[in-house]
Amino acid sequence: MEWAEQRRMMVERQLRARGIRDERVLAAMDEIPREEFVPTPYKGASYADDPAPIGHGQTISQPYMVALMAQCLELTGAETVLEVGAGCGYHAAVLGALASRVITIERIPELAETARRNLEKTGRADNITVICGDGAKGWPECAPYEGISVAAAAEGAPPALIEQLAEGGRMVIPVGGGWEQELRAIRKQGGEISSRVATWCRFVPLR
Repeated sequence: MEWAEQRRMMVERQLRARGIRDERVLAAMDEIPREEFVPTPYKGASYADDPAPIGHGQTISQPYMVALMAQCLELTGAETVLEVGAGCGYHAAVLGALASRVITIERIPELAETARRNLEKTGRADNITVICGDGAKGWPECAPYEGISVAAAAEGAPPALIEQLAEGGRMVIPVGGGWEQELRAIRKQGGEISSRVATWCRFVPLR
């Protein structure tokens, strides 16, 4: 089956049918070639309803989780977004299609370089900056961020990320230990933090 057809089926069967309603998110997921971000041994499963290994004990999240996390940020296209955990660059590419600018941080140098290459070869690098560093500390140089997306689980939202979240901004982060976590959608309003559980999830721990 052609990649474009697999993308279309993924959007309809895995995303729209399961409650993803943000048309901008659906359009981005339909446009971005996920297969270009998946390592060659797993490329045939690029649009499967599962995560896939990308090396170094890390994975590219299942399409539904990428879409849900992006939808929780409620992006309009004018925002600066921080992503913690660049991985192979796919989630950053989706965020880059939805926001004005994306700063994505990856702690593993080899994966940071992979993300850069993947974003460049797919023409997605113009508004995305890949940084190798400690994502739990955020990136104060470009703060505040209207959106923060964290692709690793923590016991709670790191204080540095809360500090760098703009007034009225939103963060999505897996919270909890072990293999049973809550994907929390957090909002900063009037200096107060509120959150809701978007779904259950499984992510590698934030290090």
